[in-house]
Formats: sequence, C-alpha cells, structure tokens
Amino acid sequence: MTLLIALALGWMTYFLLHSLLASLMVKRWVERHWPHWLPAYRLVFNAIAVVLLLPLLWLTYSIDAPVLWRWSGVWSWLANGLVLLAFAGFLWSMRYYDSSEFIGIRQWRAREVRVEDQEHLHISPLHRYVRHPWYLFALILMWSRDMNAPLLLTVCMASLYFLFGSRLEERKLLSYYGSAYTLYRQRVPGLIPMPWRYLSRDEAAELERMARLQQQSNRIARK
Repeated sequence: MTLLIALALGWMTYFLLHSLLASLMVKRWVERHWPHWLPAYRLVFNAIAVVLLLPLLWLTYSIDAPVLWRWSGVWSWLANGLVLLAFAGFLWSMRYYDSSEFIGIRQWRAREVRVEDQEHLHISPLHRYVRHPWYLFALILMWSRDMNAPLLLTVCMASLYFLFGSRLEERKLLSYYGSAYTLYRQRVPGLIPMPWRYLSRDEAAELERMARLQQQSNRIARK
C-alpha cells in the first residue's frame, strides 16, 4: 500500500509539473527573466519529461502485485489487434506532424525567442475525426493490457491527465488560432471519435485558412 501511495503521489507531481512547464505563464516568465533560454525551452521541457517519466515507469512495473484481470481467448486477440492498430495509427499520423517543432530542434536552430508555438494549425485526416489522436492511441495501448494494481493506478491517472491536460492544452490553442479552433472544437470530439461528428476535407482546409489569418493578426498585434 505504501508503494502505491508513493506511486500515486509521484504521478500527481509529474502531471502537475508537466502542465506547469507547458503553460504560457511559465514560458512568459522565462521570456521576461531569461530570454536567451527560450530557443532551448522545448528541448529542455521534453528532456525533463522523459527523465522524470523513467523512475515512475520503473516503480509501476517493479511493484509485485497479483493480476486483477487478464485478457484471454478471443478478447486477447481483440486487445492485441487494437494495439497493432494504435501503433500503426501513431506511425501514420507522424507524417502530418512537424517533428522538429515537436521535439524543439527547429526552435533551437532558428534561435526562436517567441513564447507561442509557430506551427500552423494542420488538420490531418485523423484530426478530422478526433482532436487528440495520440491521446486516443495511448488510451488504447494502456487499457488493452493485463492489469495489476500499480498498472491500473497508473493507467487511471494517465487517463485523467489526458482528459484534463487536453483541456489545458486547448486553452493555448484557442489563444493561437482564435475562432477557427473554437469551431474545430464544436465540430470534432476530443478523445473518442463519434461517427456523426467530423470535418470534410474542404471544411478542414477552411479552418486552417482561418487559423493562419488569426496567427498573422496576433503577430501584428504584438509589434
């Protein structure tokens, strides 16, 4: 029980710190006090996220606990099939992301000192059906595994973080893309696809155009 409490506190601390460091409030504080660090901010942020994640994963899998449930028979085939689809979807979706922007390499090379992300809103084929496809794939991967108590605790806390963290992330996206992202949120579900809520290719292109105009307006306003 003590280890489970320590694990829960560890995940709470990790998620709170992750959200805090990703917030515009902290980025703007760095901009005011240490602007020369801004080009490396995303790289450092990702490095911290990975380094702090490793001991929590180690603790999750090192706690000896009985299995709560195990997928077997046809359910095992279904669970593993979903895992393969999630991996395939993740790999396929990466072609629509700017990986250098996501990692922070582009900002470092360009010596970018602006707080806001500079990548344009890009509504990929998957984003036409769900706003956060990577979170969806992660949920599939997590909930399709055999469960013991520490893993269930980790999965539940991560799922809650995806729910609330995605809302915090979208506050930034609303400030970047304005009414275009508001319309996008109204039309497309956040984590779980719904067949009756999606964007056509032309509708996605129109929202991307609106978002680019909003970004241009934001840049002019800051000058």
